[in-house]
Amino acid sequence: MGPMPVLTRDEAQTRAQLIDVHRYTVELDLTKAADPAGETFDSRTVIRFSARTDGTTFVELQPAELRSVTLDGQPLPPAGLVDNRLTLDGLTKGEHELRVDAAMRYSRTGEGMHRFTDPSDGETYTYSQMFLQDVQRVFAAFDQPDLKAVFELTVTAPEGWTVLANGITEHLGGGTWRAAPTPLISTYLVAVAAGPYHSVRAEHRGLPLGLHCRRSLAPYLDADAEEILDITRACFDRYHEKFEEPYPFDSYDQAFVPEFNAGAMENPGLVTFRDEYVFRSAVTDTERQARAMVIAHEMAHMWFGDLVTLTWWDDIWLNESFAEYMGYQTIAEATRFKDPWTAFGVARKSWGYDADQRPSTHPVAPAPDAVPDTASALLNFDGISYAKGASALRQLVAWLGEKDFLAGINTHFARHKFANATLADFIDSLAQGTDRDVHRWAEAWLRTTGVDTLTSKVVHAGREWTFTLDGGTAPHGPGRPHRVAVGVYDRDLADAGVFVCASGTRPTSRPPDPPPPATAAAPP
Repeated sequence: MGPMPVLTRDEAQTRAQLIDVHRYTVELDLTKAADPAGETFDSRTVIRFSARTDGTTFVELQPAELRSVTLDGQPLPPAGLVDNRLTLDGLTKGEHELRVDAAMRYSRTGEGMHRFTDPSDGETYTYSQMFLQDVQRVFAAFDQPDLKAVFELTVTAPEGWTVLANGITEHLGGGTWRAAPTPLISTYLVAVAAGPYHSVRAEHRGLPLGLHCRRSLAPYLDADAEEILDITRACFDRYHEKFEEPYPFDSYDQAFVPEFNAGAMENPGLVTFRDEYVFRSAVTDTERQARAMVIAHEMAHMWFGDLVTLTWWDDIWLNESFAEYMGYQTIAEATRFKDPWTAFGVARKSWGYDADQRPSTHPVAPAPDAVPDTASALLNFDGISYAKGASALRQLVAWLGEKDFLAGINTHFARHKFANATLADFIDSLAQGTDRDVHRWAEAWLRTTGVDTLTSKVVHAGREWTFTLDGGTAPHGPGRPHRVAVGVYDRDLADAGVFVCASGTRPTSRPPDPPPPATAAAPP
């Protein structure tokens, strides 16, 4: 099988102008998942959508076998599937129904429906990973983030398995589970996990909570369950203090899954984590803090990413930078980990600095035409979209004040909930809550690349000192605003080797070499 063709931004815009997608009804049959010889699973999909005008479009699907397709009750030839795209010719204005029956392949790469057999006990587990364009490995879909829809999932699995999804699941008997219909969400956020998972369940303020892992890790999850649940509850409460929009889904499950190809994924109502976060030996407090930050990061996505979703992948930073900032800030405010920003400065910010000084650097918020397709979007999952973007947002909060920043965020949620938004929408929402020029700030800090070099110069003539600061040497040219602090020091009359601030504050230790009489530093 050849490589999957990429979706271009132009194709996505054309399709979004032609159709609206209303509802997916998906049936997955995983009953043979535990059979090593069963390399495929059955996938049946009904998509209800409407066309605004007459036209032609396509639906994505990457099957092992395409059994049948009907559009409005009329069969379409399976040969119409070319390069994982099924052409839908001759659409007329109005409502349509597409039915697809296919066999799909299990994955061992964390793309699509991943299947894993635990070598310690022989138990088999499955879970989905639909990001960025992998929903087509599980079921047929119009796979782009701005074609949101309601998803209704039914999963048939071996007896004794548990099935998890974006909504609360109900066991109908005979190994069949039905998930509650989702609100409007993007295709890449649909999630399923099925297997003999070990579960720890709880509730917080009426919201069902769940922790899940493979059975062989049950003792380790049980040992840490209360810590994980306490962090989850604390973050949940803190986000509800910050955000006026309540948590938008009906449950909150956190599944620690094997062979996960990322750190975690923010599927609404069913967050998946690599199961290395279920600690199997003694770990440092720093490692526990890192896990807490990932929990807080993924929960922040429930609002920024899931409730309000990017329109196209040029704005992936809006998802990741926001969650990165909120993750560190929230565990600092709501948990026992009181200095996570130090860890950010040591481990994460240097990642951003490194990425920003390479030839491959890009703006935090690249121009839409700089991300022409999904392959280009993957290149931007780096230290710039995460760490540099989070640093910029932290700077923005300090500049605006948290009250005005959160007012803008809440305006953004209210305007675009269960819909899609762009950088321009985000900045317009922030501008509603402040008299500061956030549009200019965004152009200076989000649309440019590279780090600034600030050069200070101190001239001493008699009793006069002149301090100048040059901030113009940067790859993007001058224009970024900086706020600096200048300190003035005198020699201590009692000890000529010690310098004291002009206010009279004495340093706690003697510097190895006398510092200059004035210093300047840029904030993070």
